[in-house]
This record gives sequence, C-alpha cells and structure tokens, in this order.
Amino acid sequence: MEIGTSLAAGTGAGQSAQTESATSALSSDFETFLRMLTTQMQNQDPLKPIESSDFAVQLATFSGVEQQVRTNQLLEGLAGQMNLDGLSQLAGWVGMEARVAAPAQFDGAPVTLYPQPATAAQEAVLVVRDARGEVVERLPVPVSTEPLTWAGAGANGTPRPAGLYSFELESYAGGDLISTTPVELYSRITEARSAQGASVLVLSGGAEVSPAEVQALRQAS
Repeated sequence: MEIGTSLAAGTGAGQSAQTESATSALSSDFETFLRMLTTQMQNQDPLKPIESSDFAVQLATFSGVEQQVRTNQLLEGLAGQMNLDGLSQLAGWVGMEARVAAPAQFDGAPVTLYPQPATAAQEAVLVVRDARGEVVERLPVPVSTEPLTWAGAGANGTPRPAGLYSFELESYAGGDLISTTPVELYSRITEARSAQGASVLVLSGGAEVSPAEVQALRQAS
C-alpha cells in the first residue's frame, strides 16, 4: 500500500459532495441577492427612496447569507483536516493484524477463530461460508471462548480453494437455536483510506471494516 496515495485520496474525499452542493447553492443565493439589491438601489424612485428600516433588514439578510457561506467553507475545511488527521493515525495500523468479525483470506494455512457462544448455550455449531455466501461447512464445536482452528479442508481432507471465507457461530439450548453471531479472527491490515468521509480499513483479501469494529491489534506474525 502507498500511504501517500491513500492520504491524498482521503483529503479529496473529505470534501463531501453534499457539502460542496450546499456551499455552491449558498454562494449562488448570495450573488443573486447582491445583484437584486444593487439593481433595486439603482432603480429606486428618488422621490420615494427605500425606507431606512427596510434597507437595514436587507443589509442584515445580506450579511447573514455571507456569514453562512463562510461558515460552511470553514466547516468543510475542518472536516477535511480531521479526516486527514484520522488517516494519519490509522497509517500506523497498516501491516498489523486486527481482530475483527470479517471474512478471512484463506490460502491453505489453518485459520484461528475466536468464538463467543451465548451464555446459555449447551451446543455450538461453526458455520463456514465462501465468498458467495454459500455454506460450505457446519462443524460442531465446544461451547467455549477458547480459540479454535479451522483447517480449511473438506470431508476427504482436500484443501478448500483459496479465497475469502466468513464464519458464524450458532448457539443452541435444549435443541433450539438461540443466537447466531459472527466469529472474530485476526486479519492483516493492508490499507487505511477514506470512503464517503469515513475512515476504512482494508484487510488482506479485500474485506473492509470500520476502525470501530477492531477489537484488538497485534504485530503481524
């Protein structure tokens, strides 16, 4: 990943289309109001000039529109700077491994999972899905928060194709399904970037998560 490229992209993305549209609209209104006020003053009846109170109201309106335009421009600049600062902090995460509930890139090596069964669970089943979301395995596992390993092999021992796989844990009590929760695992962070004004972490294999979804960080093994 090229940090410089990502940060530059984040700076541009920080100026959202909605903010630009609102600022453009206010600027247009401001210029229109100015032309109307100038035209009104040029064409007023010398014998019946504008009342001073009316003129004061118009000047106040003029000032309010101008201030709103400047305020929006300032807020837009601050938002872009805050987004850049956030990406600068997240740049230090790139290359580390994040513990998240997200699809994992499988390349033949076993995947370590961190299940969280329901408190009342009596049985637990690990559900494995491929990149298309189709279930490829359902494996009974211990009702425990201890890490478990997914070997990534079929019933005959043949390794599954490389690609993204996601994991869920079904918790059962009395034979009834009581909860289904995503399973956390460690994935390497390959990029930190901005998307629609928010910071996004890109994981190995292309999965994207919010920094708030990260439960733990560690040095890549």
